[in-house]
Parts: sequence; structure tokens; C-alpha cells
Amino acid sequence: QVQLVESGGGLVQPGGSLRLSCAASGNIKGIDDMAWYRRAPGQQREMVATITSGGSTNYLDSVKGRFTISKDDAKKTVLLQMNSLKPEDTAVYYCNRPVGSMWYWPWGQGTRVTVSS
Repeated sequence: QVQLVESGGGLVQPGGSLRLSCAASGNIKGIDDMAWYRRAPGQQREMVATITSGGSTNYLDSVKGRFTISKDDAKKTVLLQMNSLKPEDTAVYYCNRPVGSMWYWPWGQGTRVTVSS
């Protein structure tokens, strides 16, 4: 059973930074294509950033230039560096395979990010 555990969230002021981590454990050989998602209060979950097994990245327009996705294959970890945070980035953040994948890992609990002064 594969488990995804997200961490690194918290309360931060506008303009601040956070670094989220997604650790995969269990019966998993390595990290394939992965993505970070977020679900803001009262909204649908949206895909924020993706990274392929080869390291190519893609971002939601609203986070381009502020967020950076990366991965550590040896540690089976996917990271999301978030800079210049805005109140509209407030959400619970999750990791999983990208939208359009034929299958998904079980969803983790997510990590809550609150951007507020």
C-alpha cells in the first residue's frame, strides 16, 4: 500500500514563503509523473504544478514565477517551494499523479496553507 504524506504547511503573511514536502512510502519503486494540487475553501481541487519523471515542469498561470516544483527520486519526495504567497493561495495542498493519469495513489491528508496578515 502506497502512502503519500504532505507536510510543511502553516500560517504565513502575504509575501512570505513556505516549502511543502510530499513523501511517498510503501510499495513504490520510484516517483513517476507527480503533481501538487490545492483545494481552497468552498472550491474544487485544482492542479497547481506538475513534474514529469524526466524533470519537466508546468504550472498553473496564477503561480508561475512564484512556485517551484522539484523532486528527489532517491528520497521519493516531491517538493513545492512557494514564494511571494498571496491570500488567494490559502488552501489545503495535496500531491498525487497529474490530472489525466490512468490511476492515482490514495490521497493523503494534505497540508494546510493559510496566507493572512
